[in-house]
Amino acid sequence: MDKLCCFKSSYSQLVAARSSSSTGKGKNHGGLIKYGFSLVKGKANHPMEDYHVAKFVKIKDNELGLFAIYDGHLGDRVPAYLQKHLFTNILTEEEFWEDPTLSISKAYESTDQEILSHSSDLGRGGSTAVTAILINGRRLWIANVGDSRAVLSRKGQAVQMTTDHEPNTERCSIETKGGFVSNLPGDVPRVNGQLAVSRAFGDKSLKSHLRSDPDVQNTDIDADTDILILASDGLWKVMANQEAVDIAGRMKDPHKAAKQLTAEALKRDSKDDISCVVVKFR
Repeated sequence: MDKLCCFKSSYSQLVAARSSSSTGKGKNHGGLIKYGFSLVKGKANHPMEDYHVAKFVKIKDNELGLFAIYDGHLGDRVPAYLQKHLFTNILTEEEFWEDPTLSISKAYESTDQEILSHSSDLGRGGSTAVTAILINGRRLWIANVGDSRAVLSRKGQAVQMTTDHEPNTERCSIETKGGFVSNLPGDVPRVNGQLAVSRAFGDKSLKSHLRSDPDVQNTDIDADTDILILASDGLWKVMANQEAVDIAGRMKDPHKAAKQLTAEALKRDSKDDISCVVVKFR
């Protein structure tokens, strides 16, 4: 069946609310882990291109927290597709419960192939992604492509859990594939003079010079782990990791923390769409 129209019905509950709703909050079944999100359209003259996922679901007697930011470019169809399908594809990988890291990597790659095969419908744009899967409140898997970022707070200290995939840092891979990295005065480095990230979903016209394989990290959620922040580069362009942790740490309510982070990014004149999810573990 065409996955653009329909996806695995057994996991239809994983579809998250469209990110045009600017703020929201929730908590796990026990009420100990809470989250909030805030998304703000940037000043660019195009529709909002950031999407998110933030929810808890029950699968096979396990409680999973699913959190994500998808930062689109050249349209919002690719991030909208990721919002509907990426977690579904990860969780329906046969080896997910035995090998989450492998399953996440395989699902990222297969989802990118789906997007490319539907490029006539989804357009020429693309998207970054940062995803977090929290299993039973104890173990966390984080993956990303592009420059959307995940940061943990441990005893109030920021720990970056993702890698920013930027053209200059992956120049060798791009050039090996026949592409080039531009460094024009007054602009950021770009793949073939166009894209400011070296890994992304979609972007069919550049795909031969890009990667879509994620970096995947996992960690225990212990007594020292306070907060998880996922955000698009609209936040990170104007705020250091530790600043974001400090702001979120001053507030008990993660919803208020998420709204404060986006408000502070706007105050610092961030031009891009700004989106963040804040999870408080205790």
